[in-house]
Amino acid sequence: MRTPEITAVRNLGILAHVDAGKTTVTERVLYLTGAVHKRGEVHDGTTVTDFDPQERDRGITIFAAAVSCDWAGHRINLIDTPGHVDFSDEVERSLRVLDGAVAVFDAVAGVEPQSETVWRQADRHGVPRLAFVNKLDRAGADLDAAVESLRDRLGTVPLPVQLPIGREDGFTGVVDLLRMRAYVWTDGAGAYAERAVPDDLLDEARHRRRRLDEAVAELHPGAFEEFLAREELAEETLRGALRDLTLAGEAVVVLCGSAYRNRGIEPLLDAVVAYLPAPSDVPPVRGDVPADPEAPFTALAFKVSATATGRMTYVRVYAGTIGKGDTVLDATGGRTERIARVLRVQADRATEVEAARAGDIVAVVGPKSARAGATLCDPAAPVVLEPPTTADPVVSVAVEARRATDTGRLATALARLSEEDPSLVVRSDPETGQTVLSGLGELHLEVAVEKLRRDRGLEVAVGRPQVAYRETVAKGVTGLLYRHVKQDGGAGQFAHVVIDVEPLEGEEEFAFRSTVTGGRVPQEYVRAVEAGCRDALVEGPIGGHPVTGVRVTLADGATHPKDSSEMAFRTAGRFALREALRASAMTLLEPVADVTVTVPAESVGAVLGDLAARRGRVTDRTTRGGTAVVAATVPLAELFGYASRLRGRTQGRGTFTTRPAGYAPAPGRAPVA
Repeated sequence: MRTPEITAVRNLGILAHVDAGKTTVTERVLYLTGAVHKRGEVHDGTTVTDFDPQERDRGITIFAAAVSCDWAGHRINLIDTPGHVDFSDEVERSLRVLDGAVAVFDAVAGVEPQSETVWRQADRHGVPRLAFVNKLDRAGADLDAAVESLRDRLGTVPLPVQLPIGREDGFTGVVDLLRMRAYVWTDGAGAYAERAVPDDLLDEARHRRRRLDEAVAELHPGAFEEFLAREELAEETLRGALRDLTLAGEAVVVLCGSAYRNRGIEPLLDAVVAYLPAPSDVPPVRGDVPADPEAPFTALAFKVSATATGRMTYVRVYAGTIGKGDTVLDATGGRTERIARVLRVQADRATEVEAARAGDIVAVVGPKSARAGATLCDPAAPVVLEPPTTADPVVSVAVEARRATDTGRLATALARLSEEDPSLVVRSDPETGQTVLSGLGELHLEVAVEKLRRDRGLEVAVGRPQVAYRETVAKGVTGLLYRHVKQDGGAGQFAHVVIDVEPLEGEEEFAFRSTVTGGRVPQEYVRAVEAGCRDALVEGPIGGHPVTGVRVTLADGATHPKDSSEMAFRTAGRFALREALRASAMTLLEPVADVTVTVPAESVGAVLGDLAARRGRVTDRTTRGGTAVVAATVPLAELFGYASRLRGRTQGRGTFTTRPAGYAPAPGRAPVA
């Protein structure tokens, strides 16, 4: 297979709320590009990217899956990401290595809670996006309402470039507003037919094209000049302006269709090629790492997977070329690794290739210790790239092997799990001796435990889920003095510190500053005091939970000419803050979640009562077409088992989604974790 130039590569992800249809979109892309020869369906468990047995059983995407295909002379490396909030860390790691994305929205629901979450994640990474409004064949589908939800809830500038032909069941195609041509699909046909715009839609299409020209001219200087001169935009001017606005993140091109009925995918692929960036279009991942196949090799590992045939490390190649037999440096771990094979991945299948070049997303076999977030590079040109961020776990369960002989196997399996998914944390509880597995939600932990049972054949006993509490300062103290003096022969230890402690506003977890003057505490000792304070934040005075939202000020101090050291001041900082926290008014915090519950209108009373019993605070309530949507903020600890309770109260017709909403004060004291 000929390797395409870097300008003919598109690395993109499919992002969406759960059940918006992103896996079906991915499946249709693979089918239309010839990467597969039979269309798979989520409800049949036959899709390419949802290949894990749990994904097929549950009907949702759990693990990010990479596939490759070709369209219009371009290679498209595509990652189908999870839509459930519990697996948002998979999305985070994927976005770190992607150049662009297609955000999929339900034409009935518009922007949903997890749609907002993945959109904000893409904002943080500066990933240009297209929007695809899916399921236009559903009852209640409304493109204009979905577009307005993008504007209102995401704060973006949506630019629809298509007009639907037909509504709901009668949806048959789209009008391309740039070319002013109609694309019509018929069931069973292999491709769409291009036609003139239907007479009954011609005036509406002209009106929408005019609005599109005006919206683009307001945002793009070059388009503005042409619009002033001609009062309209040429197709090529409009296309170029849309690309510029997409790459700059100033607007989002909106397309529409029905992936399930195979309508609208070809124009979406054309838009991917036309508007989303090639690896050469994005800024260098670092100033000295250009997207050049001839530069020294540099890649970022973003996923690790253990398969029956060995350990695969998924990498995005940012610069240089990597081939079979090459030796690379794991700059994060500080050891060299040999590349045994380079694989182009199609979900759970892979094809060996000779080499991968800058811009490629591939898997390599050989590295034994590289973890997600590690930088692999040329040993002669070491470099470290910024790794993806990992969310802090909020839910924990105790796990143990039912058979004593399996204890060692369980420890190995848990270590492998946390290696594959860094958002899973394994620790030993020092008080009980239990092994504790922590993750991002109840479903996240359910999937992890089921993986132990299915993949490792382990019988595992699991304790009741526990949430991760935090402690914070409600009212601090000033002028707390602590003297650390130790003399036991030889050089002693001396440190004298005076600190102030106060609450820290906003989302920042810890802030430290020094107001010491006159050199009474040298700068290296100030840094040691800060390190000691960070040590003290690990356990708070209420129940031993981590402390957050604290500002510490080093107000004064004193040194000894011989006995003072960084170690002494670090110890003084640790014990001083511990005493200050015990003297402060402390508040226990518990994790809370924003919950959106969709139920039949006749069940809303029972649902509201149940949310109130779970200490939920209702923030919004709307009714449309016999369906009620209730938004509430609920403590995470109260949501365990909520799915079965909701089904019981709504005869199986109620659904809900959640997303983390930070921490809030907890009433009373929580049990010690």
